[in-house]
Amino acid sequence: MTEPSSSPQEKLPSAVFTRRGDDWHPSILSRGPWDPRAQHGGAPCGLFAHVAEQAIGEAGWQLARMTVELVRPVPVSPLRTEIVKQASRTTTRLSIDLFDAGTLVARAHVLMLRTQALHLPADVPGWTPARLLPLPADCGERLRIPGLPEGVSFYGSAVETRNAQGDPSRPGGGAAWFRLAVPFVEGMPTSPAMRAAAAADFGNGLSWVLPAQRFVFANADLSLHLHRQPVGEWIGLQSQTQADAGGAGVTQSLLFDEQGSIGIAVQTLVLRER
Repeated sequence: MTEPSSSPQEKLPSAVFTRRGDDWHPSILSRGPWDPRAQHGGAPCGLFAHVAEQAIGEAGWQLARMTVELVRPVPVSPLRTEIVKQASRTTTRLSIDLFDAGTLVARAHVLMLRTQALHLPADVPGWTPARLLPLPADCGERLRIPGLPEGVSFYGSAVETRNAQGDPSRPGGGAAWFRLAVPFVEGMPTSPAMRAAAAADFGNGLSWVLPAQRFVFANADLSLHLHRQPVGEWIGLQSQTQADAGGAGVTQSLLFDEQGSIGIAVQTLVLRER
């Protein structure tokens, strides 16, 4: 795996989050690239997926859709979640609020579906999924997004990356593979949905179109749709960003595992000059 960016004297935490009572304690592995006090968007997105799955509390359900609204920067400090759950026989909807003390910092709306084995006809369109190639084992270079500071962060220390398509040093679309290098929640297994949610937030950085030295292109939300639960540790993104002089942008990502396509993700970008 890729060695984390840290000094020889610095021992990194063993997980991105630790649960203590009713609070979630993020470690420095949750840090975003721009402010050591704020988390990378992939950290709360993965946490929301974990909270949703734990709220279901039984097997036989899968995360089909999750929309995350990043209301304000999510701090690297103790957080608390509140859940509203609406369940039926085949679907469960959850609204999850994430608080820093009494301040709402992020909110997720999650749709869980009860799984059911179907015998689909062989000629159903889309039954044979598209694949992202080359596969991680055939990708030699780590994804290096220009302008991102070095140091301990979610991107640099908690996630292993492999560049698959495109030149990340130049603006435009690209594709890459992502794998969590550490447990997400201490003492808990990292589910396939958590892996997908954590990786999906990288789309706007992967397909940057504006130089980070001159512009901020932060995402205000993430909408993730999974038609299949991913298999294995690697999640692939094939992403494209569109920006407008009015200050808004959109990133669209196709998501993959090593077997084929698993879903899509869309991010709304807030564009600002530095």
